[in-house]
Amino acid sequence: MWENKFEKYVAVTGMPGIYKIGATRNNGLLIKSMDTGKTKFISMRKHQFTPLETVSIYTNDDTEELSKVFRNMLDQYEDNPPPSIKATASDLFDYFEDVLPNFDKDQVFIGDIKKIIKWFNYLKDRDFFITGDDDEDEEE
Repeated sequence: MWENKFEKYVAVTGMPGIYKIGATRNNGLLIKSMDTGKTKFISMRKHQFTPLETVSIYTNDDTEELSKVFRNMLDQYEDNPPPSIKATASDLFDYFEDVLPNFDKDQVFIGDIKKIIKWFNYLKDRDFFITGDDDEDEEE
């Protein structure tokens, strides 16, 4: 299932999109573009890495994993697609309240919601959420 793949993907500061981890080095990561498939080294001196599996959203009780938020977004996609990130703050908060009703409105900011929507759309456009046995790169 796609939730199990989260450990292999990162967001990198200063670089748009999501990248697959190719290999780790003690001074950075080798990351692979989801669009071109090209691999390049990114230094941790210049960039910070956020593994998707470590991202959680504050709720009134605790936190919710990003994969569960994405699952809710997928489940509602037909009836309630994500708004544009240029939508009003009110529309974005209303949408997010539909996706995660108990999110902590004092700790989840508009920028967080926009980033989650950007990541979701990026991954959805690249068929990340389609499950199957052949979605791993066996030829590597």
